[in-house]
Amino acid sequence: MKERFVKHATFVVERTYAASPERVYQAWADPETKAKWYSKPDIFEFRVGGREYSSGGPPGGPVFTFDASYQELVPEQRIVYTYTLDADGTRMSVSITTIELIPSEGSTKLIFTEQGAFLDGHDTPEIREHGTKEMLNALGKLLEEEAGE
Repeated sequence: MKERFVKHATFVVERTYAASPERVYQAWADPETKAKWYSKPDIFEFRVGGREYSSGGPPGGPVFTFDASYQELVPEQRIVYTYTLDADGTRMSVSITTIELIPSEGSTKLIFTEQGAFLDGHDTPEIREHGTKEMLNALGKLLEEEAGE
């Protein structure tokens, strides 16, 4: 019999972007923009109670499925969603994510907090935090490129 266990963890990642809170919020809210720095969603309903769903992965690799539900949206200030992450149909984790956008003298401080239940060793908080940092770096790169246009 396979051992079952849950590892609970919370991590916080902060970034400051040389963009307005409105622009940073829009980068999360617009599916075409989000696809440039995250992944292209199969379903994208950016509203309270709405769903974001994407499924895919590298050729020959596992198929990852991200299935989120938006719990709270405060334009230019806060995004809260819950989500599951699966790999090849195996549930890896269940999380709640809070994104806070704080204006700061011509820039925006983003505070990303994730509280997760990581299941049966399929994923770890450390791996997820690393991936989140890479994701937020990609968002920063997009915002920098837009500012340079």
